Amino acid sequence: MSGAGWLLVPAAVWAGYTWGSHLFPLGGLRRAPARARAVALTFDDGPDPDTTPRVLDLLAEHGVRGAFFLVGRRAARAPGVAQRIVREGHDLGNHTLSHRSLWLCGPRATAREVRGGHEAVAQAAGQAPGFFRPPWGLTNLALFPLLRELGTPCVLWSVQPESRRAVPAARQVEHARGRVGAGAILDLHDADGVPGAGTRLVEALPALIRTLRADGYTLAPLRDLL
Repeated sequence: MSGAGWLLVPAAVWAGYTWGSHLFPLGGLRRAPARARAVALTFDDGPDPDTTPRVLDLLAEHGVRGAFFLVGRRAARAPGVAQRIVREGHDLGNHTLSHRSLWLCGPRATAREVRGGHEAVAQAAGQAPGFFRPPWGLTNLALFPLLRELGTPCVLWSVQPESRRAVPAARQVEHARGRVGAGAILDLHDADGVPGAGTRLVEALPALIRTLRADGYTLAPLRDLL
């Protein structure tokens, strides 16, 4: 069952399928073991043809490699940006085909979102994604067998400076500084899931990088942090 029909199942079944998945022992990595004072910058919802290249410019300027969780359909529309992400040494992740909530997807729709996103990102970037992140961090029980098949661990986050509401750039930096710790995974947004998110990130990113380094953190690629 998929689409609107999935929402007609009994509430207890839906709750177990969605909420229950978050009790799964390996349901998602929220941070790395705190073996060193290192953190990773990760970016969701792109690629955006305007703001993602600006983020890449800033990362290159500051010598940082991040991880980009790409929406498959957006990657298909901006393959040059997806290829630049790979070319410049950043990690690549799958953020589903269309950024649909997996809480609204039955098993078949989940497979379309996950496999479709993986394939679209791989085709656009010329390299298969090595990680997966569900939109809004919402999982279901159909997800994890798919991820094992694709070899892409589910990576969530421990610090999210902006979520579903707009947060000014300066406040994003303050939020991150107050919550970050060794092994933290920061979830940033280089495209407009929330209107203006990419532009606010471009404004916040230089100060965020400087602040984290001033506080003694190393900015590590996700693949190294994990």
